[in-house]
Amino acid sequence: MTLKTSLVMMQALGAIVFSTLTLAENTITNDNALHDTNEQNSDGANIELETLQVEGRALSYYKEDEATLATKTATPIDKTPQSIQVVTEALIEDQGARQITDLYRSISGMSQNNVSNVTLRGFSQDEILYDGMRGDPFSGFSIPQLFTIEQVQVLKGPAGALYGAGEPGGIINYVTKKPTYEQKNTLKFSTGNKDFLSGSIESSGPVNEEASQRYRVGVYSDGQDSYRNNVEEENRIIDLGYAWDIDSNNTLNLQFTDINQHISGARLRGIPTDDDGKFLADTSWNSNSSRDYQELDAQVLQASLDHDFNSWLTSNITLRYFENTETQKYHEVTGISSTDSDEVKRQYRDQVRNKKGAMIAGNLIAEKGNHTILVGADYYHLYSDFVYYRSNASSGVSNLSLSNPQYTDNVSDYTMPLYKDEENVLQRIGIFAQDQWAITDKLDLTAGVRVDRYEEKYTDKTSDTETNYNDIGYSTRIGATYEINQHIKPYTSISTGFVPQSASDQESSSQGYFDPEESHQIEAGLRTYWLENKLNVNIATYRIIRENILQTDPNDSDLLISVGKVRSQGIEIDVMADITSRWVANLSYAYNDTVVKDSTDADIQFSHNDRFANTPYNQLGLWTRYDFPSIDSSIAFGADYVGDQINRQGQTVKPYAIYDASWQTQYKDWKLQLNIKNLFDKEYAVSGFTKTNGSFVGERRRVYLTAAYDF
Repeated sequence: MTLKTSLVMMQALGAIVFSTLTLAENTITNDNALHDTNEQNSDGANIELETLQVEGRALSYYKEDEATLATKTATPIDKTPQSIQVVTEALIEDQGARQITDLYRSISGMSQNNVSNVTLRGFSQDEILYDGMRGDPFSGFSIPQLFTIEQVQVLKGPAGALYGAGEPGGIINYVTKKPTYEQKNTLKFSTGNKDFLSGSIESSGPVNEEASQRYRVGVYSDGQDSYRNNVEEENRIIDLGYAWDIDSNNTLNLQFTDINQHISGARLRGIPTDDDGKFLADTSWNSNSSRDYQELDAQVLQASLDHDFNSWLTSNITLRYFENTETQKYHEVTGISSTDSDEVKRQYRDQVRNKKGAMIAGNLIAEKGNHTILVGADYYHLYSDFVYYRSNASSGVSNLSLSNPQYTDNVSDYTMPLYKDEENVLQRIGIFAQDQWAITDKLDLTAGVRVDRYEEKYTDKTSDTETNYNDIGYSTRIGATYEINQHIKPYTSISTGFVPQSASDQESSSQGYFDPEESHQIEAGLRTYWLENKLNVNIATYRIIRENILQTDPNDSDLLISVGKVRSQGIEIDVMADITSRWVANLSYAYNDTVVKDSTDADIQFSHNDRFANTPYNQLGLWTRYDFPSIDSSIAFGADYVGDQINRQGQTVKPYAIYDASWQTQYKDWKLQLNIKNLFDKEYAVSGFTKTNGSFVGERRRVYLTAAYDF
C-alpha cells in the first residue's frame, strides 16, 4: 500500500469520528424530559429525574458491557483493569463470518500469522479456550469454525494470573451456544462462488413446561472449492446441548460436539516470494496435488455445574474432555532448485497427530461487603503422539514448476522411511486467588496470584530416549479502574505470565534444565463515552517484555541456550459509534512495535534488523452499517488494512487493504443476506513464513448468498 493510500485511510478514520460528533449533536432531541434532570412540580419545587441513556445499534448490538473472561466473575468491562474485546453474535452475523479469520478486523492488535495461528500484540497466539477451558478441538493446523460460537472474547496481554501458562499477547476465548429458555428454530442455506454450498439447522428451547430442562441441537455442513490449485474444503459439525435447573440453587449444562474437516490439496502452505515480497508464482499455485489432503476428526464433551450456597457464596465446576486426530499427507517445498530457478524442490510428508485431553476446573466466589473474592483450582492432562514418514527427491519426489506446475507424481512410488515417532504426556495443576475490592464508588482494585505445577514426559521412540521435566511457575496481576465521571473511566494494570519450555527442548540443553519463558506487561487505558452514549472510544497503551526465549547456542548448533528477549509496545484505539439512528460504525486501530532485544543470528525465528516476524506496525479495521427501516433492509461496508511485515528470515511481506460489502433484508420470518469479501479481488499475502515456504496467500473475492428461516 502506498503512503498516499494510507493517508487516505487515516483521513477516512478522522472523517468518521468527526461526522459522528457533528451528526450525533444534530440528532439530539430538544425534549427536556430526556435531557433535563430537574423539573418543577405545581408548587415550584424541583423534582430530580433520572437521566435517560439512549443507545443505538452499535452500542446495543455490537458492544458487550460485561464479561467473565478477565476475572472469572461477572464483571463490567469498565471495571476490568485490562483491555478486553468481545465480538458479539450480532457482529458475527452481520459480517457473515464463518470462521475466525473473518473477524480479525474487529479485534485491534490481531492479525493472521500462519494457518490458524494469529499474531496478538506482537506475539504468536495459537491456544484457544472454550468457555474458559483448555481443549481446542481444532488445535494443530485446522481452521476453527464459528457455527457453535456465540461470542469471541479476547483478553489482551499476559493472562497467567487466572489461566496459567500462555503466550504474552493475550488469550482467546470462544463462548459456545447453550440451550435457551425460549424456543428458537433456524434453518439456513448458503451458496456462493467457487461452488460454495452450506446448510444448517439449529433448534433450541425448553423440554418441559417450566423450562427447567432445555435442549439444543445444531447440524452444519459445507463444501467449497478454492482459488488455489487442487484445493477443496468440507466441514461437518454436530452440536448437542442439554441444560437442567435441578432446583433454584443448581444448574447442570451438558454439551457434545463432533467435528470433521477435510481439505484436499492441503496442508496448505504459502508461495515463495522474492526479498521485496513479490510472489514468484501465480497466486493459484500450490505445491500439493489433488490427492494430498488434511483431515481433522474431533469430539468434545463438556459438563458444568453451577451451585449457589447462599446469597453471597457461589461455585462452579466444569469438566472438558476432547480428542482429535489430524491426518496430513502433503508435499512441502524445501527450496528453489539450484539448476532451474523456475522449479522448487519438494518433500512428501505423511503425518498423523493424535491428541486426548481433559481439564477440570472449580471456582468458589464470595461476595462480602466491598469484596468479590475468587479462589479456584484446575487440572489439565494432555496426551499426544506424532508419527511422521518422509520422502524427498532421492526417494522419488519430483521438482515442481512455479510457472507451469504438473502434478504427475504417484505417491505409491515413493520410498518413505520413518522420520519421527514421538509421544508426549503433559500434566498441569494450578491454584489461584483473586480479590476485586470496591474501595469507593469510583475506585476499584483487582489483585490476583496463581501458582502452577507442570510435569511433562517426552518419549522419542525412534531413538528410544525419554525426557522428564517438571517445574513451578508463578503469575500475578494487580490493577485498578477509576470513574472520573460517566464519560471518562481510566484503568491501569501490571500482569505477568510464563510458558514452560518443552521437554523435547530440554534434551538440547547445554546447561541443565531451562527456566520457563517469562513475560510481564504494563498497561494503561481509557474508556470513554460521549454524546449520550452514542460514541464509545477506548484507548489502551502497553509494554510487554518476554524473556528466556530459547535460541541456538552460537558455540554448538546442536544445542540450545536461553538468552532471548523480545519487547513489544503499542497503542490500540477502538471506536463504536451511532453516527445517526440508522448509521453505525465499528472501528479498530493498532500500532505495534515488537523488536528482538537479545538474540543470536543462528535462530531464524528472530528476524533481521531486530524486528520480530509477522508484526505489522499499523492495522486498521472498519465495519459500518446503514439501515433502511421502512423496507427492513441494510447495507454494510468493511475495510481491513494491515501494514508491511517481514517473515522469519527478513523478507518483506507487503501491506494490503481489502474491502467487504454486504446487503441484508428481512421478510416475515426470512432473512436474506449477501456478503462480498475482498470486493476488488486483490491479490495479497496475509503473513510470511520463510524463504523456502514463502508467504501465505490471502483469500480472493468470495460471494455468499444466505437465506435463514426462523420458525
